[in-house]
Formats: sequence, C-alpha cells, structure tokens
Amino acid sequence: MLKPPAAKCEGCKNGDALEFEISMAFQPIVDLTTHLPFAYEALVRGPSGESAASVLAQVTEANRYAFDQRCRVRAIELATAAGILEVGAKLSINFLPNAVYSPAACIKLTLATARAVGLPTSRLIFEFTENERMVDPAHIAHIVESYKEMGFGTALDDFGAGHAGLNLLARFQPDIIKLDMDLVRGIEASMPRRMIVDAVIKLASAMGILVIAEGIETQAELNTLADLGVRYIQGYIFAKPMLAALPPIATWQESIALSA
Repeated sequence: MLKPPAAKCEGCKNGDALEFEISMAFQPIVDLTTHLPFAYEALVRGPSGESAASVLAQVTEANRYAFDQRCRVRAIELATAAGILEVGAKLSINFLPNAVYSPAACIKLTLATARAVGLPTSRLIFEFTENERMVDPAHIAHIVESYKEMGFGTALDDFGAGHAGLNLLARFQPDIIKLDMDLVRGIEASMPRRMIVDAVIKLASAMGILVIAEGIETQAELNTLADLGVRYIQGYIFAKPMLAALPPIATWQESIALSA
C-alpha cells in the first residue's frame, strides 16, 4: 500500500500550521434492512481518545484550514487501517464549511490521500453541521454542489437544531440529512416529535434525500423511527464510537439488552 501524502493542504492557507495531534473514533450508521453498516462516521478525538470538545477548543481562525485538512487525512488513513475497504461501507467525514475557501483547491489533499490508500471517492461522504454559523450560505451551496459533482456524498448534520433548518434545504440539497438527537429523543412518547419527523421524512423522500436518525439509545426510539420509515440509524443502541477502530454492530438481541 502506498504511503499517504503528508498532511499539508495544497493551496489552502496555513496548511502546515497545526501544532497539535488528533485521532479519530468511528461509529457505524446501520441500514435497518440489512443490519449492515451503511457508513462509519469519523469523529475527531485527541491522540489518546480525548474528547472532541477538548480538540475543538484548540481550533482558532489561524489554524482552521490546517485542522480541517488534517481531519480529512486522519479519517481516511485510520478508517482504511481499521478495515473499511473490506466491509464495503462509506466513510462520513465532518468538515468545516468556513474553512473551505475553494472546493477544488482544498479537496486536492483529500483526493491524494484516498488514491494512496485505495479508497474510492464514491465511498466518501462529507457532512457539515447546521449548528455552525453560516457566514456565506451561497458559498456553502457552492461547496455542496461542487462535492456532488466530484462524486462525493454530502450530508447536513444536526438537522432541526441549528440556525436555518428548512431554509438551508431551500438553498441547496445535500444527499443526506441527519436528524438531530434532540428531535428524536423520547420520540415514542411525543406526538409533536413524531409528526415533525414524519413530515421531514416525507419532504426528504420527495426531494430524493436520505434520512439518518442519530443518537438513538433505546429500543422504543428505534421501533418508532422504523415505523415512521427511517432506514438508517446511528447511536449507542448499535455501537459506541471506538478509537481508531470500526466497532462491531450489536445484534438485534444485543441492542435490546443495551437499551434496557
């Protein structure tokens, strides 16, 4: 296997300015129809598993570009080392839209890393959070469209919890929306939540967008979401994130025990 290129952004500002190390933990997104991983999300951690919050606290305006690039590279390197090529799942990488000044320039290192380890770009998903302040929505729309044209999947994370919600979907249409965990928490006991999620699912289906429910912890939540038509589930009910490894997915019986 070829050695991945050094973690320096070609053309990106301050591409070699990151002065702290990072690692990645991986959590599966499970396809309920097959009980197999549809994708694994790469979640940033410190080198010894320190929390995402402790890592993000070190990100500044000066190193934002370098951090975004390093996250992409480490996610691809570690997921490949953990065996994602063999399981056939996609890899979902979080990115910072405000760190991407040019989609074409800032994707060069990602493409080089993927080629070096043999990961097809069609198996990459880039997700960004609705909670991040949208400095320039038109620019973000350009990023999403550019990534889709390059063959990547795109995902809007934390849908229903951020600054714009449906207004973002009116501006651009990602391939995937991920329902915020606060929206689905205790959904089995909340008619308003069920009605909102049902409406989002129908809207997404009409727009050709996949829906993922994240943060699922109980069997009641899982059953309700499945009844509403959600096919893809991410949460502790199937697996907790594992540092630099692809965690095994709990069986249906194990997931019931975990949620009890």
